[in-house]
Amino acid sequence: MEDIGKQLEDKIRNKTARIGIIGMGYVGLPLAVEFGKAGFDVTGLDVDAERIQTLKSGKSYIPDVATSDVQSLVAAGRFHVTTDSEILKELDTVTICVPTPLRKTKDPDLSFVMASIEVILRYLHSGQLVVLESTTYPGTTDEMVLPLLKKSGLKVGRDFFLAFSPERVDPGNIRYTTKNTPKIVGGVTPVCTQLARTLYEQAVETVVPVSSTKVAETVKLLENTFRSVNIAMVNEMALMCHRLGINVWEVIDAAATKPFGFLPFYPGPGIGGHCIPIDPFYLSWKVRQHGFEPRFIELAGQINARMPEYVVEKIVEALNRNKKCLNGSKMLVVGVAYKKDINDVRESPALDIISLLMRQGVEISYHDPFVPVLQMDELEQRSKELTQELLESQDCVVIVANHGALDYKKIVKSSKLIMDTRNALKGINGTHIVRL
Repeated sequence: MEDIGKQLEDKIRNKTARIGIIGMGYVGLPLAVEFGKAGFDVTGLDVDAERIQTLKSGKSYIPDVATSDVQSLVAAGRFHVTTDSEILKELDTVTICVPTPLRKTKDPDLSFVMASIEVILRYLHSGQLVVLESTTYPGTTDEMVLPLLKKSGLKVGRDFFLAFSPERVDPGNIRYTTKNTPKIVGGVTPVCTQLARTLYEQAVETVVPVSSTKVAETVKLLENTFRSVNIAMVNEMALMCHRLGINVWEVIDAAATKPFGFLPFYPGPGIGGHCIPIDPFYLSWKVRQHGFEPRFIELAGQINARMPEYVVEKIVEALNRNKKCLNGSKMLVVGVAYKKDINDVRESPALDIISLLMRQGVEISYHDPFVPVLQMDELEQRSKELTQELLESQDCVVIVANHGALDYKKIVKSSKLIMDTRNALKGINGTHIVRL
């Protein structure tokens, strides 16, 4: 290892390296806290001044990060936050944890990543390690990030170091956190890989090095494409079982008793979050440039995107049986987050379901203990208290996110009609309950 790399490795091992993380969201903030707990001086950067002010006051806005942890790290002087990018010139490592959304054409939008790289370039200095964590297509680090950083005149693998390490955050998962979820790292050069590995080994229990940045980038896409395709398969199974008059939930539970060759996935109202609805299309976009048609990815995307419409169709069927019209009905959506026990509404199927219902003249209200305010193009309102009076006044209650703290007994007792898209009422029978 070159002298500069050895010096940085020593600083990381003895915890004198100053750690920087760009993006204080669901990925960046938990990572910053883990490095702070490990004894590092950590600086978090974000363009959102409100986020920065909240963190400066010692508060967390992410359920997976305890306010007490933020408080103690801020008080100990090991966690600093700022909107001022000039601090980058003082940092030894910089990890990029910014969004990578899709454009409406389903092309990758790397504007947040490239904006971060432009800022880093201004302050890039000898002995600095840059790690990209934002999910992207294979080749981004080598083909987009590296050429830009080379404009500094510094040589990668000798003067500065560059690696990719895909985030593996599962919001709301109390079993697997940033600390105990294995971390993949792949560097532009072997020295880059070693330094990235050393960095993460200080805060994460298991680090798995791979041979290149492209391999590391593809690992993340395989993981989420696997989920997308299997969710689509079981969603289609739900559609088929409905036609055949079979309870798909009972089928899955029975199949899950097989101790080999089967992994249970469960149907739902659609997929949400910033990964599964988006990441597979990063891969399909890239391979199309090489003349390959990714049929599984495209088909899975179509099936999953269709589920909110299917939910509305089932609601219409149920209302018709009760001699009720969709137009003019009052409906309560229970749970607008994209999954249980989190406050993230990005790409949530609840948003599509609400939009579809409102276009048909439905009066919508919602309850979600994790999302006090919901803002959409067609809707801006606050979560309603889940009272008996509210439930009794609704023509249909639609369970979209099966939060653990919801009072399902009250929902069943006080509702005229329930559309349960998550099997949240498993084991509870009633003629007014409609399951996906």
